[in-house]
Amino acid sequence: MTDENQQKDVGQLSFEEAIVGLTDIVDKIEQGRTPLQESLDQYEKGMALIKHCRTILQAAEQRIEKITQEGAGEKDQARPSRSD
Repeated sequence: MTDENQQKDVGQLSFEEAIVGLTDIVDKIEQGRTPLQESLDQYEKGMALIKHCRTILQAAEQRIEKITQEGAGEKDQARPSRSD
């Protein structure tokens, strides 16, 4: 599989699928029975999965911030203005 195909495949995974993939890779490497080249390939795939997970988490964080800001704006609008 080429790097470009791997990136496309990884980019289509959900966060949960990527985490399962990472767990599988860690398990394989920790067993120590994988040949070096395969371990390196798995490590490379794992790094791509981590990058993908970070991208998903950053998007979720931005979405939460936006929702929070919109909610705060609505709360401010709902408050009656005080005139002293």
